[in-house]
Amino acid sequence: MKKDRAVVDIKLPRVSSEEILDLMQNASLKELGERAFKIKQKLHPDNLTTFVVDRNINYTNICWVDCKFCAFKRRVNEEGTYILSFEEIDKKIEELLSIGGTQILFQGGVHPSLKIEWYEDLVSHIAKKYPQITIHGFSAIEINYIAKISKISIQEVLSRLQKCGLSSIPGAGAEILSDSVRDVIAPKKLDSDEWIEVHREAHKLGIKSTATMMFGSVESDRDIVEHWERIRNLQDITNGFRAFILWSFQPAFTPLQKEMPHLHKASSNRYLRLLACSRIFLDNFQNIQSSWVTQGSYIGQLALLFGANDLGSTMMEENVVAAAGARNSMNEKEMINLIKDIGEIPAKRNTAYDILERF
Repeated sequence: MKKDRAVVDIKLPRVSSEEILDLMQNASLKELGERAFKIKQKLHPDNLTTFVVDRNINYTNICWVDCKFCAFKRRVNEEGTYILSFEEIDKKIEELLSIGGTQILFQGGVHPSLKIEWYEDLVSHIAKKYPQITIHGFSAIEINYIAKISKISIQEVLSRLQKCGLSSIPGAGAEILSDSVRDVIAPKKLDSDEWIEVHREAHKLGIKSTATMMFGSVESDRDIVEHWERIRNLQDITNGFRAFILWSFQPAFTPLQKEMPHLHKASSNRYLRLLACSRIFLDNFQNIQSSWVTQGSYIGQLALLFGANDLGSTMMEENVVAAAGARNSMNEKEMINLIKDIGEIPAKRNTAYDILERF
């Protein structure tokens, strides 16, 4: 039987919340990196570092939620708003297929008037026309709002989209799963319990997901630990998360920076410290992705020595982080070279972490 590369099959020692907090605040960067790298080697003794060829398709930039950390959103009737037509989406998918892509990361703003039927038509169209493409789409806030505006349950939204061809859901919208932080940076957004509920319901239906964290805004170290606790606890119950992705707040052009001009992009040191701590604490997560999109390719590479085992996506298209001024890019060849440069074996994967090709 083929090994599921998204399932932890060895028992790691569990670190408490107080222990990880102490490591975050007092351990040296070198010590954290060495400890996290040893855990990575236990979980991935084959020395493979994976990546996926995909495209982010943001079907609309219209959003009523007004997150203060977002430079991408537009309000209804604001200049520059759009909803992609099926023909425009088809063109993007065909461009992805032409370079060997296997997945679309599909999400948008939280449109105030699109109901479940529109999403069913969209997912069905893609799944029928491009059955070889995995649809990894719709963040927890989108699913939560579709349920509210359509007057149906979250479970029904997920079930109906799954029947149309939705494969898995991304971890977007988590930011920091501490409501004291969310009340400042995204007061209109779903709360921490609601984010967890969406992923719990998805996992019950067999829809796998990822978990993310955006750090570097107004959170404390304890808020970060609370976030890790919440996703580790849910993973203990459902085993439904395939990966964890840590990324840093990009303050440029965001409302939050205007309110708090002292906020600056987190340092590479901070990113690597938190990445290593996430690998140490999240003992039931098989995969940790490197966020080269926010950190740049070389820190993305260094992250592989601090616990990450996956470089994420070649990301043929990215709009949300780019709107805040981060415009890093990397193609398949560059990823392969970066992985080989640290003595690991590059491997192209699909959404489920099945290995498609080794290099």
